[in-house]
Amino acid sequence: MTDNAIEISGLKKTYAATKRSPAKDALKGVDLTVPRGSIFGLLGPNGAGKSTLINILAGLVTKSAGNVSIWGFDQDKNPRQSRAAIGIMPQEPNLDPFFTPRGSLDVQAGLYGVPKSQRRTEELLELTGLTDKAEAYARSLSGGMRRRLLLGKALVHSPQILVLDEPTAGVDIELRNLLWQNVRKLNDDGMTIILTTHYLEEAEQMCDQIAIINHGTVIANDTTANLLGQLDAKTLVITPDSDTDLPSLPSGITATKRDNGTLAFTYKTTRTRADDVLDLIRTAGIAVKDVRTEDPDLEDVFLDLTRN
Repeated sequence: MTDNAIEISGLKKTYAATKRSPAKDALKGVDLTVPRGSIFGLLGPNGAGKSTLINILAGLVTKSAGNVSIWGFDQDKNPRQSRAAIGIMPQEPNLDPFFTPRGSLDVQAGLYGVPKSQRRTEELLELTGLTDKAEAYARSLSGGMRRRLLLGKALVHSPQILVLDEPTAGVDIELRNLLWQNVRKLNDDGMTIILTTHYLEEAEQMCDQIAIINHGTVIANDTTANLLGQLDAKTLVITPDSDTDLPSLPSGITATKRDNGTLAFTYKTTRTRADDVLDLIRTAGIAVKDVRTEDPDLEDVFLDLTRN
């Protein structure tokens, strides 16, 4: 067993041409490793190849080339063991409307060959907060409850790796907090988590390491801290004593006036000091009521990398 939960090398996927669309290279030789025990973010714009990659890991899509190893099992040589090592919480709810949560979990466990004596149905109902809805038909559950049930289904066979595909899309704050509490607990117990999300602030807070994929290629793969440190930029936010317009600025410094009246001056830290920016503001005759700085966030890094 290596130190990586997932190892991917040279992974390619080409979708054949149809009458409506030409052939498409969804993945173009992806190399990627996911450390064991990490919360790993897989980010990218729509159509970047994230869903194709996840579906290959789940065994739902056949790769065109490359190698995939899941928890030490080669996907081609040991398909059953590699699939048993991973649980997928899909983005879209795919629930039988006539099954209850208890029934759905039992059936899912049976499909994975989990003996009745080893099933964790009651434990998972409690984990996902569905104990009081255990006998309700899935069609009567709210959208948030259906997402909780999807999480339970992904965990019935006690996988070592859990993939969360846009788990908080369209959910309320209460459910989001509950989900992240569960994810933290699972990770603390040793489970490796792979997260795809369009909420970049969420990924910044949750993930130890992040890979960004664009046009079927991994364009960044590093710890969250290192990614955030890539941008040589800082923003000085000024609250003026009275409403004022933006002053003229030299090259290398940009400014915007925000809706709340504050002025945001962005500059490269390797070329400009905060004192230099403040001197420009004083020279422009702007009385400063308050000042603070902002570091780049993951959204800035993401936009910079995908734009380039």
